[in-house]
Amino acid sequence: MLARMLIITPSLRLPEHELVERFLRADGPGGQHVNCTESAVELRFDVAHSTALPEDLRARLLALHDRRLNLEGVLVLQARRFRDQARNRSDARARLAAWISAALRVPKPRKATRPTRGAVERRLEAKRIGARRKRARGRPDADA
Repeated sequence: MLARMLIITPSLRLPEHELVERFLRADGPGGQHVNCTESAVELRFDVAHSTALPEDLRARLLALHDRRLNLEGVLVLQARRFRDQARNRSDARARLAAWISAALRVPKPRKATRPTRGAVERRLEAKRIGARRKRARGRPDADA
């Protein structure tokens, strides 16, 4: 039997059993129909305990401090944009895939640099000019 997967990239796939979906009633337009159908989708993905994610990617995802990520390391996405359940399901999965894809790019490490001597001199000269201009705004001396 072929296991169903959510494809993030050709080399990264999430097994279906790691995704937990819950269906709930959506708010918003829909008339009387909205009160009796559960079209909104809540998708949960346990980032902290996922076996499909490489260790470095898992660490980057957990370090994002996303408000949708709870203290246990579970990402909770709610999709209620559309009026039917199937479109909300695919929307939640697409948003999960986009979130993980964004974390796949490894940030370039910052190299510590120092400003050039010319840049320091220009900054200090600009500060001196500003100080002179502000001093000139004051009241004139009484003996002048």
